[in-house]
Amino acid sequence: MALTDANLPADPTVPTSGPSPDDAPGGRPGWPTGLQGFGYGGDYNPEQWPQVTRLEDVELMVEAGVTIVSVAIFAWATIEPAEGEHHFEWLDETMDRLHAAGIRVALATATASPPPWLTARHPEILPQTADGTVLWQGGRQSYSVTHPLFREYALRMATLVAERYATHPALALWHVDNEIGCHVPRDYSDAAASAFRSWLAERYSTVEALNEAWGTAFWSQRYSAFEDVLPPRSAPTYANPTQQLDFDRFSSDALLGYYRDLRDALRVITPEVPITTNFMMSSATKGMDYYRWSPEVDVVANDHYTIASAADRHVELAFSADLSRGIAGGRPWILMEHSTSAVNWQPRNRPKLPGEMLRNSLAHVARGADAVMFFQWRQSKAGAEKFHSSMVPHAGRDTDVWRSTVTLGETLKKLAPVVGSTVRSRAALLFDYEAWWAGELDSHPTQQLRYTDEVLSTYTALWNRGVSTDVVHPSADLSGYDLVVVPTLYLVSDADAANVAAAAERGATVVVTYFSGIVDVNDHVRLGGYPGAFRTLLGVSTEEFYTLQEDETVHLSGSGERVAGTFAADLWTEKTHLRGATAVATYDDGPLAGLPAVTRAEVGAAGGSAWYVGARLNAAGVAAVVDAALADAGLTGEAEVPAGVEVVRRHAEDGTAYLFVLNHTAEDATVKTTGTDLLTGSPVDGSLSVPAAGVAVVQEA
Repeated sequence: MALTDANLPADPTVPTSGPSPDDAPGGRPGWPTGLQGFGYGGDYNPEQWPQVTRLEDVELMVEAGVTIVSVAIFAWATIEPAEGEHHFEWLDETMDRLHAAGIRVALATATASPPPWLTARHPEILPQTADGTVLWQGGRQSYSVTHPLFREYALRMATLVAERYATHPALALWHVDNEIGCHVPRDYSDAAASAFRSWLAERYSTVEALNEAWGTAFWSQRYSAFEDVLPPRSAPTYANPTQQLDFDRFSSDALLGYYRDLRDALRVITPEVPITTNFMMSSATKGMDYYRWSPEVDVVANDHYTIASAADRHVELAFSADLSRGIAGGRPWILMEHSTSAVNWQPRNRPKLPGEMLRNSLAHVARGADAVMFFQWRQSKAGAEKFHSSMVPHAGRDTDVWRSTVTLGETLKKLAPVVGSTVRSRAALLFDYEAWWAGELDSHPTQQLRYTDEVLSTYTALWNRGVSTDVVHPSADLSGYDLVVVPTLYLVSDADAANVAAAAERGATVVVTYFSGIVDVNDHVRLGGYPGAFRTLLGVSTEEFYTLQEDETVHLSGSGERVAGTFAADLWTEKTHLRGATAVATYDDGPLAGLPAVTRAEVGAAGGSAWYVGARLNAAGVAAVVDAALADAGLTGEAEVPAGVEVVRRHAEDGTAYLFVLNHTAEDATVKTTGTDLLTGSPVDGSLSVPAAGVAVVQEA
């Protein structure tokens, strides 16, 4: 395979051909074949256990209500302990046993961790860090996806697995590799350098165009040939920003190219079997542009783990689930991994609190997941993840974790009517991986700015008000939204900026926050005053950023007409002038005293408006602006509930609505609704009480 095959086609939004609706039960294109109701299960690794345990596994799966498991994810060395020596008997037996129990299989390509014999024989396939450190065998993902030899071996293994199990009745879904790019999102090896040059040649065609895009007149960086270009390896000082940005783009595309190669090999052998790989969509994973990946999978699958140290970790979970739904185009998706309790890789791995696993699972379901799966089925007795929780813990069945596993299986069966329904939101939050990459490059006004901090700040305010929010790309169709939030979109294309402006022209309320619209797709500053691409829409012009030092804050006050009160700002302020907008809040102190901090402009004849937040506000300030913007847009939450209670509504095509109520507090909560509580079977006549740490799902009348 040519190295340039790691690149994407010219139009990455065009989905590849896959299973048709007729191939999936109930006309669900791309959904695991034969899977009825909610999918429930996890990663299953029978190769770690003796036969007696494997027999018990299936009995326990039936008891827990498991309907689907992922198999053979890390099985390469078990299947092929030496080159050309293959052992499939254990996997044959596993597939047969699961089929006999009525359990569907997401079968992996077994390529997620190459066997020691492969890397020992071919160390050239190992990835490298920016400073040239080789990432050796001993963990997992010790491979460079751009190395042709590794690609050859991986394709060979995937093909062997596909040919052997193509017609097996348990096969429901192909699981390509595992968390691609998790540990090596950026590879700086010679193989990657060669592939990067090919990618650049395809992107720019001429070295002159590359020089223009990269601004190589600065610091004498002009190139005379593509062959002279390297990845942004460790250098004496700041590497070229656009070189860094393009390497981010290339790296995401290269990882996707690896997935596509394996997928295409499977498609030839089993054209009717849907194919996916597990994404890692959260506020912490920035290596892959999953908006470009999503058209390439038949169904979106995501892995998500909460951060034990965060008191409001359920809010970040909700954001990740809404992002998963946005990347899935609003269609139901698979929660491929989360944890029953503690993980093993955080500084302090606290177990989940009573009821938390159920709430976490149903929060994903509420926001669009039609399958709930875990890492892993049985807790390992050896290896790096032996203290990572599982559905079957070390202590066995007489445990709260096992009882929670069984309870969740029973709960998902009761929620069967919800399957296939979707979330309908009138608020959108724009999120872009390229803006994330570019916004956190070095040599910026501050090194403390974190893109997802601002994203989560505004998202949290919406979550607290029970406002269903789609997390979508700036290029998405925004015509169905009354509120469009644009947090810290440092990099934006002309087309996407116009898309945002068009939403306001149609009558939407648009809220743009600081450091947005600053550069174009080449990371070149948009001249004439900040916020660049949004300056005309917002009716403001910023002449200079006034970043604040650590522990330094300023205060600002609302005008009282739309925003009242006094708030604080830290890290970021701007010297902004009105160019048609009205000041909603102004600075009370500091060097910018008297200048506007938050502005609002009328837009178009349809009643649209455009707000600009030119400072990093504290939580009270963000809440005040969000409240004002919601009032502007005419939006309210899904239901009126106390603080800390999560409400989401899913809608079926026949008009039926399902209200999910998740109580994350230590007090009972009451919500106004009418219908039937699917979890208890009890009628709800106008008011429902949800116990502390409890859940309810109401099929509304």
